[in-house]
Amino acid sequence: MEIRAESSDDIDVLHISGRLDLVSSSALKDQVRLRLQDHRTQIVLDCEGLDFINSSGLGALVSVLKDVRLAGGRLVLCRLAPYVDEIFEITGLKRVFDVYRSVGDALASFASQARERLKSVRP
Repeated sequence: MEIRAESSDDIDVLHISGRLDLVSSSALKDQVRLRLQDHRTQIVLDCEGLDFINSSGLGALVSVLKDVRLAGGRLVLCRLAPYVDEIFEITGLKRVFDVYRSVGDALASFASQARERLKSVRP
């Protein structure tokens, strides 16, 4: 698996490609945990290049989602490859993760969520 990272304001985008399985899942966990240690808690996982995922890979995604939420952040997925999308549909993980069609939509979701939080705080 290959992970390419970029930042957009206070949001980190991790473009993952290849196989997400038992061997590679620790690399994803490490990348996310490094960001959390740096207080970078807004993360997008771009899965367009992900061509294989198994139960270990799914477990890694759930694990990093839990870590990000415990840190008070938000993790979203985007551009699921058809094979991965089907696995998410079958396993019900589409109800657990926020999934977007594009990186732009995923990034915009952070802004819209922040606006919603502001509305709920204002009298």
